[in-house]
Amino acid sequence: MPYAPFVLAAIVLGAFGLVLIGAGLASLVRLRVARFTVRTLVGLLLVALGTLAGGIALGVQGYNALTREDVAARITVQPSAPQQFTAVVRYPDGRSRSFNLAGDEIYIDAHILKWKPLANIVGLHTAYELDRIAGRYQEIAQERAATRTVYLLRDERPVELFRLRQRYAFLAPLYDAEYGSATFVQVREPTELEVRVSTSGLLLRETK
Repeated sequence: MPYAPFVLAAIVLGAFGLVLIGAGLASLVRLRVARFTVRTLVGLLLVALGTLAGGIALGVQGYNALTREDVAARITVQPSAPQQFTAVVRYPDGRSRSFNLAGDEIYIDAHILKWKPLANIVGLHTAYELDRIAGRYQEIAQERAATRTVYLLRDERPVELFRLRQRYAFLAPLYDAEYGSATFVQVREPTELEVRVSTSGLLLRETK
């Protein structure tokens, strides 16, 4: 789990920070102002660092380390009516979800996080997370006016690193979140597809 070191860091830093804050308050009771100031400030700094580590741990949950080419999911596609089909998405961890989609094509996109060398030191490297699945019409007029079906593939969480990086420039030394990738294929008949993520982007392939 890429976020395990950050969970440990959050617990350790937070615990030490709270201990120091408690010691600072004890010093204040004894009217030792200098010790109170130093211990409280250091304790608050450790708590802040622990909170930051905890935020990163929450943010990277759901992301998977990207090697040269990974199978992110397998999809069984079954047409059910003209411009309607069912897609059953099976993840590598055994989970599966079913979606009713409208359109001529199946569309998938993903978020890519590219961690900088500063973050690589603690074991964080380029990672991906599937974001959305949708039905896509070939005709622009239908894409604008016909029934749209779009679903989240990822789980909602309190910290979204991809969105935070796009909003706050000060996170630039840690990672890039400007790279998203999408792919789609036409649905003509029942088929099995693999969603693959590579260093060049996302793609859908029929299984052999």
